Amino acid sequence: MTSTAKTKPRIIAIEEHYMDVELAKHNAGMAGMRSSDIGRKLADMANERIKEMDEAGIDVQVLSQSGSGTQNMDPKVAVELAPKVNDRLYETVRERPDRFQAFAMLPTPDPKAAAAELERTVTKYGFKGAMIHGLTHGEFIDDQKYWPIFERAAALDVPIYLHPATPHPKVIETYYKDYVQKYPGIVTAPLGYTMETMTQGVRMVLSGVFDKYPNLKVILGHMGEGIPFLLWRINHTLHITGNPDFSFRDIFCEHFWITTSGFFSDPAMLCSMMEMGADRIIFSIDWPWAKNTEGREWLDAMSISAADKAKIFGGNAEKLLHMERNA
Repeated sequence: MTSTAKTKPRIIAIEEHYMDVELAKHNAGMAGMRSSDIGRKLADMANERIKEMDEAGIDVQVLSQSGSGTQNMDPKVAVELAPKVNDRLYETVRERPDRFQAFAMLPTPDPKAAAAELERTVTKYGFKGAMIHGLTHGEFIDDQKYWPIFERAAALDVPIYLHPATPHPKVIETYYKDYVQKYPGIVTAPLGYTMETMTQGVRMVLSGVFDKYPNLKVILGHMGEGIPFLLWRINHTLHITGNPDFSFRDIFCEHFWITTSGFFSDPAMLCSMMEMGADRIIFSIDWPWAKNTEGREWLDAMSISAADKAKIFGGNAEKLLHMERNA
């Protein structure tokens, strides 16, 4: 007789952060966070983390480095540091593979080394892909110099998660300087992160990288960084005379997945489902910035079909991240 534990679908959250102590020393602001409540949780790889997962009924977290990763480091420093960070992360996963999986941190200032590190972590450690935090020395990742990373991700059949980071200083100066002193958060999650990462997602489609690597898969958090809401208009207006004849919608919906990280909104979920389909949405919390129980209770209460809910809670993650390998 099959046990309930074996038949019960897993609930998997895939944008769940931690903080590597050595990496934090290289990233301004992260080291100082260690004494805060958020910092304490980021550093906890077992006790409080698993306790809060259990309270919300979350079976697996896919762990990823918090902060800005190696994106603004000297290439040599990034190449030296990234494997050490990933090795330490693997030790956490190895101790509790039933509760944790991982996204690699890549030294994107050296694209060829980043591609090699992606392959090493996927083939040696079973990592589920990689997360890239924002611009690399002020450059969007769709620049062709970074395509070795996407070539390797496509060959390995693992996704790249494009995570927000602080906007370009010139963007902050032009768009936010009038309000950043009174509302310093405006450059982060309320607007700055979303605008920067949404722009990166659109640029990826326009760049032609998916024509070059048709198996490439990309994840955007925070309910797609606004793109699902804008998808019809982006697609429609790009058909104006003078633009190349292509379907932005088709490319986006074929190559992108989105997550619920830090975005527990019924209208946003329904819009995303109507534009992209339930197969393209993956449950995430954005822990510890958002609460496990809040995200779990929100999706539990949503008036969508049980089949769609099961896909979003875990089925889509299992399929995209090949998590059946560890079932």
